[in-house]
Amino acid sequence: MKRIGVLTSGGDAPGMNAAIRAVVRKALYEDMEVYGVNYGFAGLVAGDIRKLTRRDVGDMIQRGGTFLYSARYPQFATEEGQLKGIEQLKRFGIEGLVVIGGDGSYRGAYALTKHGFPCVGVPGTIDNDIAGTDYTIGFDTTINTVLEALDRIRDTATSHIRTFVIEVMGRDAGDIALWAGVASGAEQIIIPEKDFDITEVAENIRRGREKGKKHSIIVLAEGVMDGQEFAEKLDSIDNFHVRVTVLGHVQRGGSPTARDRVLASQFGAKAVEVLKDGRGGVCIGLDNEKFVEREIIDTLDNLEHKPNLDLYKLNEEISN
Repeated sequence: MKRIGVLTSGGDAPGMNAAIRAVVRKALYEDMEVYGVNYGFAGLVAGDIRKLTRRDVGDMIQRGGTFLYSARYPQFATEEGQLKGIEQLKRFGIEGLVVIGGDGSYRGAYALTKHGFPCVGVPGTIDNDIAGTDYTIGFDTTINTVLEALDRIRDTATSHIRTFVIEVMGRDAGDIALWAGVASGAEQIIIPEKDFDITEVAENIRRGREKGKKHSIIVLAEGVMDGQEFAEKLDSIDNFHVRVTVLGHVQRGGSPTARDRVLASQFGAKAVEVLKDGRGGVCIGLDNEKFVEREIIDTLDNLEHKPNLDLYKLNEEISN
């Protein structure tokens, strides 16, 4: 394989640029050409493709977001859209494709592979919700961004007798809330993977006040419900002086951490090695600090992402 492509798809994540850089630099090292696809699968179908050089990825490792841009393109779920994409890849002489993104991106990569065009998936999402890998690109940066916000909120919380509900991203996964909640010393963490009783949450706040606590911080994963709804449920039980903060898209931005930069670089280089061997339909992952390759279809249909619930239990034991 002498000419490969790379695209980013779905939500942006800090470290995507580092992964693109690694794909380009590793490919050039292996005497391969690299073409970048702008705007994900939408750009692929439109033929928005350009050759990437070493200079194009210079000074990119520290930048958040993705310089190849991203876009939602549900039409790529159809065979018609997939075949149009393959037409463009053939027009540019591209023989394999690195797809950086989440499960929707993986489905696009798997569809292309089924049509005979080899693709390799690289996990890039702040939600850390991809099965088959312990960590995804962007997750570490995001939990540090959330942690900084939580530390600032705790500063003001100590000045008021209030309950603060902090809504964080994560889609249907609770990893961001879980890790940032433990790291910040949050009194309670509410995630989709664990059932909760709002009366029990209220009782925990009361017990904390009886112990002399003047405030309470609750980290809420968006996959459970939105922060305002949660606050209204609490207020229906008692007046806890609830304040809601929705961190929103600030969690996606910013310069990636060292861990995300290194992880993205390793993932990107590994993806090139797989394509160089002429293989496709696989995705790169990290399992107990070891890099692994898995069939994309296993990741999508046979494996299940599970957060580290030992952290949830730990927080219950040490938060109050």
